[in-house]
Amino acid sequence: MTPVDPIAIQVLAGALASACEEMGAVLIRSAHSANIKERRDCSAALFTPSGEMAMQAEHIPVHLGSMPASVAAVLDREHLPGQSWILNDPYSGGTHLPDITLITPSFDDSGRLLGFAANRAHHADVGGSVPGSMPADSTRLDQEGVIISPRVLDEEALDLITTKMRQPEQRRADLRAQLAANRIGTLRLREIAAGSADFEAGLESVIGYAERRVRNALEAMEDGVYEAEDWLEGRSGDLKLVLRATVEGDSIEFDFTGSSGPDPGNLNCPLSVTRSSCYFAVRVLTDPDIPASAGAYRPVSVIAPSGTLLNALPPHAVVAGNVETSSRVADLALGAFGCALGQGTMNNLTLGNDGFTLYETLGGGQAAGSDGDGPSAVHVAMSNTLNTPIEALEIEFPLRAIEYSVRRGTGGRGSHRGGDGLVRDIEALEEMEFELLTERRRHHPRGAAGGEPGQTGRNLLVDADGEATELEPKTGGRLGPGQRLRIETPGGGGFGEPQ
Repeated sequence: MTPVDPIAIQVLAGALASACEEMGAVLIRSAHSANIKERRDCSAALFTPSGEMAMQAEHIPVHLGSMPASVAAVLDREHLPGQSWILNDPYSGGTHLPDITLITPSFDDSGRLLGFAANRAHHADVGGSVPGSMPADSTRLDQEGVIISPRVLDEEALDLITTKMRQPEQRRADLRAQLAANRIGTLRLREIAAGSADFEAGLESVIGYAERRVRNALEAMEDGVYEAEDWLEGRSGDLKLVLRATVEGDSIEFDFTGSSGPDPGNLNCPLSVTRSSCYFAVRVLTDPDIPASAGAYRPVSVIAPSGTLLNALPPHAVVAGNVETSSRVADLALGAFGCALGQGTMNNLTLGNDGFTLYETLGGGQAAGSDGDGPSAVHVAMSNTLNTPIEALEIEFPLRAIEYSVRRGTGGRGSHRGGDGLVRDIEALEEMEFELLTERRRHHPRGAAGGEPGQTGRNLLVDADGEATELEPKTGGRLGPGQRLRIETPGGGGFGEPQ
């Protein structure tokens, strides 16, 4: 391999990162659904010809850490210029069904494969038993929407897939936005390769640099075993999470042996999602300046016995595994290393009927750290999305926002205080269904180093006369005109003894 100097590595890493960010901008600006254009629930990355992640944008951690599995699912297929692959099957490279991934190969003028552009977007609906395709009560994957095994995306496939979804025209528009994003990615790969004396060596140098940085960081940590336990709030009872993390030299192993078996509900997640949470934790524990490429993950290994909660097998339902279990696994990994914990949930809310679908994740309290208080009312850990702005919410949907505020005093006390949760109170203006997939309603986000826990969240159904009924962490039902859902999200844990 031709050596690449440090300046060249930084220039190439910057060019790749810029291309990924541009892909994301094209997708967001071209999308039709509020979930993508307003909330930015999408991610983009570039991959080498061998399927390793060359670089990712600063998008959604749970998307990006698991996206290599999607590329691996199509890697050995025949690839042609102008061709794109589509998939969402959690057991064939996907995460949960609303997350649809598109993968497009990039070639130079001689026909040489340069790599792949890939993006993933959470679609507001992909069919299934309820509007929004996020049922609280699913027990099988086929109840959660259309299952797309890896296939070429052409017009026939586009029509076949979207006709099984609610608001099919919006789904087609969002998929075309994903295609547009990948076209930009493949073009930028061609441009970067044309300006590089040895493009393949350059990609490996960027990946190798990230690997060295992470290994150096792990070597600086104390060797040993770091353990943690916690609980997921299942519909039929709590599910145990067990972690034994081993740091040895320049590598780290996350072993989840002893965690619960499969959830009869939908908190199961594929191994790629479990890995994604561990990758996120390692990035938090190391220098955030390290390039976000495959090299950063090479020193990380993950053990989760097959068929268990954290390494699910078909036909188990997984819709909450991608959003809620991933958040709790990230908490578990960070907690093992003495970090206070953030809200530990994405607070998933879906509202819809035959005419519309709204999907949101809601922010909450971030944990405090050794160097300062945690921020309030933000998306934490495996989520990196935005809220749906009130203006967009009320213009586009038959909804009225009654309250959107910081839930003061819900962060844990400490020498540094955890961030506060938020309140999101929404009134229905017509008949609709709702689904809630939330965590930290029964178990507090823990503090660290003597810091106090954050407050748990609450889900409330408020009738037109103001009478409120507290709802379970994972539940669904119907709203009539004048009824409201009031979501009060958890605070983050505090750090250090309160002064």
